[in-house]
Amino acid sequence: MSPKQQRGAATVERALAAALSVYAREGEQGLTVGAITRAGALSPGSLYHHFGNLDGLVHALVQRWLERLLAPLATALLEADSARDGVRAAVRAYLGFVREQPDAARLLHSATADRHGMAHARELRDAQEARLSPLAAWLQHHVATGELAALSPSLLESLILGPVVATARRHLTLGDTDLDEAARELPDRIWAAVRG
Repeated sequence: MSPKQQRGAATVERALAAALSVYAREGEQGLTVGAITRAGALSPGSLYHHFGNLDGLVHALVQRWLERLLAPLATALLEADSARDGVRAAVRAYLGFVREQPDAARLLHSATADRHGMAHARELRDAQEARLSPLAAWLQHHVATGELAALSPSLLESLILGPVVATARRHLTLGDTDLDEAARELPDRIWAAVRG
C-alpha cells in the first residue's frame, strides 16, 4: 500500500470511529457532518471524498459493524458439531457482541440502521453474500438431516435470530433485560422452536 493509500485508509478509519462515537453520544440527531469532522479531526472534504455524503458514511458504518457481528456468529455456527450446538453458539455469539460492543450494537439495532437497511437491503445482503451463503447451506444441510424443522432458510433465520434481536433491542433501549439470563434461557427455547 502506498503512503497515499495508507493516509486514505487512516482517514476512513478515523471517520468511521468518529461517526460511531458521535452516534453513541448524541444519537441519530447528532450525526452530522460537522459533528463527525470535529470528533475525528477531519476536513469535510475528506469525508465527502471517501464517502460521498453522510448517507455514504452511515452505509459504510453499518456495513462495518454488520460484518463484525456476522463474522463471529457465522464462525460459532459453522464450527458447531450439531444443529443444536450451532443454534446455542449463534445465540451466545450474538449476545456476546451486544455485551462487548454496546455502541455498535445500539447503532445496528436503531431506527437509523433499520431505515438504512430498508433502503439498501439488497446491497447489504449482496455485500455479506460470502458470509451468508455458508450459513444458508448450514441451515439446508441440517434440514436435510432432520435436525432442523423443514422450513425455508429465511424462516429458520427469523426463528433463530428474531428473539435474539428483540432481546438485544430491549436490553439496549430499556435496559431491563439481563444478557446473562438471555444467554442461559434463549438457546434451548429457540432450539425447541426449530428442531426437526
